[in-house]
Amino acid sequence: MLFTFSSDNKNELAKLILIIRLMNIVLFDGVCNFCNASVLRLIRLDKANQLRFASLQSEYAIKRLKSLQLNPEDLNSIVFIRHSKEVYTKSTALLEIVKTLNGFPRVLLILRIIPRPVRDLLYQQFAKNRYKIFGRREVCMVPSAELKERFLD
Repeated sequence: MLFTFSSDNKNELAKLILIIRLMNIVLFDGVCNFCNASVLRLIRLDKANQLRFASLQSEYAIKRLKSLQLNPEDLNSIVFIRHSKEVYTKSTALLEIVKTLNGFPRVLLILRIIPRPVRDLLYQQFAKNRYKIFGRREVCMVPSAELKERFLD
């Protein structure tokens, strides 16, 4: 089936594609209590409305990770996708999110002086123990009506 677009619809479609390309997307573990609390904090800090979110368990994230040739079954890393082309995981994803947000303590960016393998090792240790420390939910968080526009799933 072919779709035809009027010039108005073509303009709307072009705007939508541009918006999607400019989005900064955070993929997070939707059943992790710590991760959910962190997402809510990021939303509060994101005064410029730059971030969109999806749980790693969502259909959107699974398809997106596969398209990026990342393993959708690896739920032990946050994924940050900047403008649909730059992809960051683990500790670098966290630092890139901090860099994106103006309201976040930018002093945390000093952690970049620590070599990535060391940062990622610390990140992995925390990720491995996050359920033991903070617990987990049986199902992913369902955003409130006011936050729904920030979520892609």
